[in-house]
Amino acid sequence: MDELEHPVWDADNHYYEAVDAFTRHLDPRDGPRCVQWATINGRQYHVLGGRVSRAVSNATFDPISKPGCLASYFRGNPDKVNPLDLIRDSEPIRPEYHDPAARLRVLDEQGLEGCFLFPTLGMIYEEPLRHDPVAVCKTFRAFNRWLAEDWTLDYQDRIISAPYLSLADVDWAVEELEWAIDAGARMIVMRAGAPTTVLGRRNPFDPMFAPFWARLNESGLALVVHAGDSGASSDGYADDGHSFSFSGASYGPTIKSFAIEKAVHDYLLSMVLANHFAKYPNLRVASVENGAEFLPDLFRKLRSQARKLPGWFREDPVEIFRRHVWINPFWEDDLTAVVEWVGADRVIFGSDWPHIEALPQPLDYLPEAKPLSPADRRLVLRDNARSLATPRPA
Repeated sequence: MDELEHPVWDADNHYYEAVDAFTRHLDPRDGPRCVQWATINGRQYHVLGGRVSRAVSNATFDPISKPGCLASYFRGNPDKVNPLDLIRDSEPIRPEYHDPAARLRVLDEQGLEGCFLFPTLGMIYEEPLRHDPVAVCKTFRAFNRWLAEDWTLDYQDRIISAPYLSLADVDWAVEELEWAIDAGARMIVMRAGAPTTVLGRRNPFDPMFAPFWARLNESGLALVVHAGDSGASSDGYADDGHSFSFSGASYGPTIKSFAIEKAVHDYLLSMVLANHFAKYPNLRVASVENGAEFLPDLFRKLRSQARKLPGWFREDPVEIFRRHVWINPFWEDDLTAVVEWVGADRVIFGSDWPHIEALPQPLDYLPEAKPLSPADRRLVLRDNARSLATPRPA
């Protein structure tokens, strides 16, 4: 920190949801349609729309695996350790996982100026409920009220929590966005996936969603597209379902390991192909916890389409992308390559703390940023995130 001469802002932190996060503000009559609890063989699981969710082995998060316990695994597993053994080293849930005052004290201990705070279970519960768009809306309205109550959406200008929005119902999405604006939100979060509406699954950039995008464009809030259960299909190469959890008796590589990158690649590619930023020029989109290795392929495809359809884009679509999209690389990605692809002013640091895939301590990332110039390092480690957290009304 002394070498940096500036604070650090972590653009990817998480809470672990309270046991009543989805139910405190949910009408009990809607429980069977939305979220309930069940105890099976002594463990507690959420029941989503009448089906038991086993996306996590303990939905109470008590006990919970230690932060960053899989860091060496994501570095290439040099010690050849079974990742399940690392996960099983658990501890009682810490106060900072569910209390903003305790989290603020931890930020001080970690040497962080502040953080963006995103859901854990909240990022994976839209997909299991997608068969019932009304249930999606009821569930996440209740969830967002819990979030505002327990964390606030802006805690002392240091913990910025993002309400979760879905396009399952465009009228609901507009109403929820208005609520978020009134409640002091400084950004919103969605998954990288095509929503399922009463008319079926739809491209999120379809004209039917124009009222939402127009209001977001006007509000100037940043949209965070965060890794989650996008519903990306493995096309028979693996069983579909939650793709980034280590669970069960064993673990082995499958194509599901790349579902997150596939989902955000398709989302952002579709966004630019739809000329979405020409329609809504004030939009700012941050891709968080989706990695960055998909970028060269995405850029190749954009420029290929521009050549084949001259006049479709007003300018180089890659430049359009770079103007409107910020990238949070995986911490194990090559940071200097990402800066070359999108520019230092469009890269944001995020540790994923306190998840198992996280860095054990956020500032463990500092060696990765050393190759950057001091000016670029400050942009990546602080200024870009602070700028995104500042609403920019049209």
